[in-house]
Amino acid sequence: MSTATDTIHIGHSPDSDDAFMFWGLASGAVQSKYKFEHILRDIQTLNEWAMEGKLESTAISVHAFAYVADKYALLRHGGSFGDSYGPMLVASEPTAVEDLEEIVIAVPGKLTSAFLQLNLFFEEQFGSNANLKFEVVPFDEIIPAIQEGKYKVGLIIHEGQLTYADDGLYLIADMGVWWKKKTGLPLPLGVNVVRKDLGPDAVIEVSRCMRESIDAGLGDRGYALDYALQFARGMDINTSDKFVGMYVNERTRDMGEEGVTAIKLLLAEGARIGLVPAVDVEVVD
Repeated sequence: MSTATDTIHIGHSPDSDDAFMFWGLASGAVQSKYKFEHILRDIQTLNEWAMEGKLESTAISVHAFAYVADKYALLRHGGSFGDSYGPMLVASEPTAVEDLEEIVIAVPGKLTSAFLQLNLFFEEQFGSNANLKFEVVPFDEIIPAIQEGKYKVGLIIHEGQLTYADDGLYLIADMGVWWKKKTGLPLPLGVNVVRKDLGPDAVIEVSRCMRESIDAGLGDRGYALDYALQFARGMDINTSDKFVGMYVNERTRDMGEEGVTAIKLLLAEGARIGLVPAVDVEVVD
């Protein structure tokens, strides 16, 4: 792809928190010399595309960043962190952690941060020879697949974290609670990146637009939330507002040193168990 462009193809997932974050750009509240074209795909697809450098800017999993740090610059803003909450293991019936090695778990993608966290959780629970049995299922199909009896246990992300009990499912473990207890840090989930080959001026401009888009949404919450509800997959406004608040907040504006430390630690732990390559994490503003 040419490094010279007038259009920035910006990828994000079709979820209310991402939509809220990008409202400022989508609505025209944030102006730029670039035209921003929004590409909506599930996070696993965006992770795979990032491997190819397909989009100029994109949301990706922190897990996937370990594989694309050569191509993409990591932005300080736009990150999603769970502070004592995050991806969850849920089941169709009460299930003990000790039984998980014998169960096939539906997971939302091998490059998702949730999958990396699940591997670390398993290593801590069962040792270095832990036997994680899993199958990849689109994230929005995991809860229905459990309800239909295709899987007993699933690793859920996005709004399922707020609705699983209403769907008749039982919590086994919350990766955000586990990580906070283990490290004292917020749990890194998603980040926004921009391709380095666009050049430093473009990187700075995309960074500015992303930051101002988040500020615009937080500053005009009602309008941004109305826009985000289009992507809420049936959630009512109160649940959607709660979900957005979980993942678009002051830490999204700037992950701070605590956020950077958490990302570095998560990826270092992933490298320790051989799931990701060791990588230097550089964050640009």
